[in-house]
Amino acid sequence: MSAPDRRELIDREHGALSIRRQCELLGIARSGVYRLAPAANDNDLALMRRIDELFTAWPFLGSRRMRAMLRAEGYAVNRKRVQRLMRQMGIAALGPKPRTTKPAPGHKIFPYLLRGLAIERPNQVWCADITYIPIGRGFLYLVAIMDWASRAVLSWRLSNSMDSSFCIEALEEALSRFGRPAIFNTDQGSQFTSAAFTGVLIAAGVRISMDGRGRWMDNVFIERLWRSLKHEDIYLKGYADGRETHAGIAAWFAFYNDRRPHQALGDCTPMAVWRDGIGDGFDNTAVDMTLRLDNAVALPTCPQPQQQQQRIAA
Repeated sequence: MSAPDRRELIDREHGALSIRRQCELLGIARSGVYRLAPAANDNDLALMRRIDELFTAWPFLGSRRMRAMLRAEGYAVNRKRVQRLMRQMGIAALGPKPRTTKPAPGHKIFPYLLRGLAIERPNQVWCADITYIPIGRGFLYLVAIMDWASRAVLSWRLSNSMDSSFCIEALEEALSRFGRPAIFNTDQGSQFTSAAFTGVLIAAGVRISMDGRGRWMDNVFIERLWRSLKHEDIYLKGYADGRETHAGIAAWFAFYNDRRPHQALGDCTPMAVWRDGIGDGFDNTAVDMTLRLDNAVALPTCPQPQQQQQRIAA
């Protein structure tokens, strides 16, 4: 389900389904229905937006450096508050760090399978990640599933909570529309290590790969997707609510997949490369995409980092 706030779908007067059952079907906690969260503090929201902008530009910033940069800009903030807001946003510095947390009970951590692997064709490897999206009076979480070789966004969902249900919905849509990958790579977030999420992949016969702790480069393509989305759309538009945000992100992803030229793909669009590489019937035979880009029409595009022009073999 793509609606950003599933609580709005609860029908308190429904004659056949109890609120408990509706919450189970929608994958939300009853506490969020009976007791709505208080409105976020305006000062916190402004600060969270600035933290998100700084983190998107420099994802290696931890709470210490983030606090220092904020104070240099005139924000009267201490490190404890920065830490609290970063936890609330679901972000952490990308870089080596000591292992201070443990996986959720019962969540299995799978090994990283992409080391030394040349990723050469669509549906060879998919990846997923979650990011924070600021809106007028709060924020939402966005999950996207991307094909590594083509950079195509296969599915996505918005949610007002960090439970695993919206990630599972995005995964099931991608599998139903685009076939299945050989390998699916994520970080070690609790949404992706949950038995419900990994169970869908296992049932589909997909091998599961997870980044090592502190290895942000293991999922670098989708990190770059977030940067492009936020700088080209989210920060420019300043969406007021969830419905407006959903419509705007849908339009940007459609532009990204089918119209926005990508330098690493010879200025072809991601979905054109995916379709060309897969062919009819989800044929997963290997494809040398460099041979298919010779006749592509080159369009102007924003320069990307030099690393993006190289095919990454993790």
